[in-house]
Amino acid sequence: MMPNEDKIIRILKRDYTTEFFREENERDPFRVLISCLISLRTKDEVTHPASQRLFRLADTPKKLMRLSLGKIEKAIYPAGFYRTKARRIREISKRLYDDYGSVVPDSIEGLIKFKGVGRKTANIVMVFGFRKAAIPVDTHVHKLSNRLGWVKTKTPEKTEMELRERLSRKYWLAINELFVRHGQQICLSVSPLCSRCKISRYCKRAGVRRSR
Repeated sequence: MMPNEDKIIRILKRDYTTEFFREENERDPFRVLISCLISLRTKDEVTHPASQRLFRLADTPKKLMRLSLGKIEKAIYPAGFYRTKARRIREISKRLYDDYGSVVPDSIEGLIKFKGVGRKTANIVMVFGFRKAAIPVDTHVHKLSNRLGWVKTKTPEKTEMELRERLSRKYWLAINELFVRHGQQICLSVSPLCSRCKISRYCKRAGVRRSR
């Protein structure tokens, strides 16, 4: 068990609603997978509109694989690396249709077999597409877990493995959303707002600011 994990999660749940979970629950695993691919190195305010534009054109592997690269690129622009992402999206859609009957694998091991799908993406699909216990570790989860002293790791991959060993399984579904929201609003990478942080009493790095 992580130090004070129950208290920290309870406080964060009071502060942050679950709107993201409700929105994602309306989508199928394929939409979650494609949206996640679009989101890589792209801001949230760009990802959501880009995903919606693409899904209005095609929302199944069969339909998406039949779109031209140009149409996919136009739909997801200005997402970062949109040309590479368009090619990857079509390749994955075709493989899903040809080899999996358009059914997205429901395991991390199955998902990471697809080129361009890493552990973070696979974990996100597990949580938001299948509602299966997994721990998507992005920069916010990695940062907060280290600041709280839950882990001492250098990479998100190592953070995921440490959290899997020590974090109560009942919190796996919620940890990503809660830490992402807290990381975006309070626990900033540079000059975190410790004076406004309701979990600062449990944080080993409270009051310590990184220099620019």
